[in-house]
Amino acid sequence: MKNPFLLVLSLFLVSCSTTTEKSLEHYQSEAMKTLGLPFSDAVIVDDIIYLSGQIGNLPGTLDLAPGGLKAEAKQAIENMKAILEANGSSLDDVIKVTVMMADIDEWGEFNQEYIKYFTAENKPARSAFGTSGLAVGARLEIECIALRRKK
Repeated sequence: MKNPFLLVLSLFLVSCSTTTEKSLEHYQSEAMKTLGLPFSDAVIVDDIIYLSGQIGNLPGTLDLAPGGLKAEAKQAIENMKAILEANGSSLDDVIKVTVMMADIDEWGEFNQEYIKYFTAENKPARSAFGTSGLAVGARLEIECIALRRKK
């Protein structure tokens, strides 16, 4: 082929047509099972972990950690950390974080807690936005995508 674009396109199409079976796992902690909520803590596709949004609830309950935004942020990140570690990952393996906040004006206060956990030089990509409300009156909800290092 003389056209490099057509060569690249044909190589791409060939690579897409090869059948590679992807692994798919759904993880639900015992604490989540007791709550009977209609979602998994995480879904793992090959070596990528997609965490459901975590609020600052105390494990096994829908009770928020007392003390406001910072306490909820700390608990939400601890909840993320527990799910990641149960699935062969860690906060150091987080690729992308999305933060939803009931009041975006609390963004600076949230960052004070966030930087205690994400201390590595190479921090994950992150988005944050304000919402008009979150589950059970939470001040924030955090979700992430992470790499699974070991099974």
